[in-house]
Amino acid sequence: MKRVVVTGMALTSPLGSDIDTVFNNLLKYENCVDYDKNLDQYERLNTRLSAHLRGFEIPSYYNRKVLRTMGPVSIMAVRTAELALEDAGLRDDEIITSGDCGVSYGSSSGSLDAIIDFYGMQVDKVVRGLNSGSYVKMMPQTTAVNISLFFKTIGRLVPASTACTSGSMGIGYAYEAIKNGYQTVMIAGGAEEIHATEIAIFDTLYATSLKNDTPKLSPAPFDKNRDGLVIGEGAGTLILEEYEHAKRRGAKIYAEIIGFGTNTDGTHITNPNRKTMKNALSLALKDAQISADKIGYVSAHGTGTIAGDIAETNATEDIFNRKVPISSIKSYTGHTLGACGAIEAIVAIEMMRRNWFHPTINLKEVDPECGNLDYIKDEGREIKTNIVMSNNFAFGGINTSLIFKKI
Repeated sequence: MKRVVVTGMALTSPLGSDIDTVFNNLLKYENCVDYDKNLDQYERLNTRLSAHLRGFEIPSYYNRKVLRTMGPVSIMAVRTAELALEDAGLRDDEIITSGDCGVSYGSSSGSLDAIIDFYGMQVDKVVRGLNSGSYVKMMPQTTAVNISLFFKTIGRLVPASTACTSGSMGIGYAYEAIKNGYQTVMIAGGAEEIHATEIAIFDTLYATSLKNDTPKLSPAPFDKNRDGLVIGEGAGTLILEEYEHAKRRGAKIYAEIIGFGTNTDGTHITNPNRKTMKNALSLALKDAQISADKIGYVSAHGTGTIAGDIAETNATEDIFNRKVPISSIKSYTGHTLGACGAIEAIVAIEMMRRNWFHPTINLKEVDPECGNLDYIKDEGREIKTNIVMSNNFAFGGINTSLIFKKI
């Protein structure tokens, strides 16, 4: 089996669009959630909260021809992939187009406006506003395909469109492709654009926060008085590489991926399952060939929903049997859906490198129904650890766990 390392990282998020900006904003201990006036136009939509991108820009060479197959979600994916390749020193390397480089990337769906264009055809019985790029914008594999087209990769393509585990699944499948010798380099991650229809999905499930008058107080993962999630947007891209190849070319190495676990609940489409969540974490530990006591921090999925936080934290306690340090970045960014697993992996890796871990903000009183863990709150904490775990869970009962090691 091959060793797999991270040699490039880039992101865009409500916290910012480069890693240093993200960390500077984490130190402010203030979330990125605002009252979204655009949502006022929708009758019977209860929430008015969202978290939009900050500081995201695209170069002028992203012209009309380049963008014709890209909706917002693909633009974020492609641009962060470009920045991650530059960070890895591989942007113009011949390996990208050699067949030894693949793409493993996802989002919850394609661009929603493109989907609505097709829906309009069915409602109005008129074909208008559609062109050759419309379907590519809306298809669920749009992020992976557009990355491949932009960089002209001819290796494996894995469309990891698994809702809120799209980013972590993209990383996990990329890791396995390199570990098993199928590829040498993988462009991996996830993205999500914000759209009123996605907010409405969670609103109809009574899962969104209704703290419309106090947006800075929500979401509040693990808190006794939390009232639901807030939707955000963003993208995160990691360049994964076979260790010996990275070492030969003198690449900067951020971390090694040593474990990945994934499974499905097989019970309910939206209700989380503590037992199978636990099993996913156990699978990652087994893959890494380590015990849970080696892990110094857990990056939680931590959406701020009642059932989700309880199931996740108790599954985590079941695995660790100790008060492991844990926090959720969604308290800052909201839930970035298909992007969250990649954004959270990047932040977890960088926190491990900096020996500083962000708190869960808005966490004042831990829900007694949540697991008995060491919840980092109020302020960040200095922790020196060589191994961290990042967990994500999605509709459909899809569970993922990634383990990263300092190298």
